[in-house]
Amino acid sequence: MLYSEKVLDHFSNPRNVGEIEDADGVGEVGNAKCGDIMKMYLKIDDGKISDVKFKTYGCGAAVATSSMATELIKGKPVEDALKLTNKAVVEALDGLPAVKIHCSVLAEQAIKSALSDYYTRQGIDPLPIVGEIKDMDEE
Repeated sequence: MLYSEKVLDHFSNPRNVGEIEDADGVGEVGNAKCGDIMKMYLKIDDGKISDVKFKTYGCGAAVATSSMATELIKGKPVEDALKLTNKAVVEALDGLPAVKIHCSVLAEQAIKSALSDYYTRQGIDPLPIVGEIKDMDEE
């Protein structure tokens, strides 16, 4: 199984690792089949993601996709983060082996889960905005 240079870089030097104590949104998703668990923390100011951190328990690809996903949404408006797809994460990493594509889906779902939590805390129903967050076992 070959990984791109970018995947190896993000696995060896993951960006935005950690947690945000006073996060505006926290999301956690997991995949029971492979045992990967991702937790995302968002800090949102004036509709922009001012900070994002993650904690991932899983394989190298799970760490790399989490790291890249945080890089893609950091400093961006919430609307952009909502549009982030697992395909965009895979492309940004110059591809992933087919058996590891689920890791990028997990990264997308973790961001959506954190945004969902953010809207809920604001007293806004997240479902019409974020959509349904599928459990990874349903794929």
